[in-house]
Amino acid sequence: MNGQNRKDIYPGLAVAIILKKDQRSGHLTYGVVKDILTSSPFHSRGIKVRLQDGQIGRVAEITNPTVDN
Repeated sequence: MNGQNRKDIYPGLAVAIILKKDQRSGHLTYGVVKDILTSSPFHSRGIKVRLQDGQIGRVAEITNPTVDN
């Protein structure tokens, strides 16, 4: 799953994000969503989130999708 739809993202979800400094390299950072920062329902480059460790980036992929959230 990609992270372009806000409805698929929620606090506690394990995701891979791309930090601003890693946009050129595409290096992924893994963590758990603390806050959703993008207010629109869709974003072409990924929904912006804050991880529990404080890092902010755009969701590149959801690593543990669940049916019941």
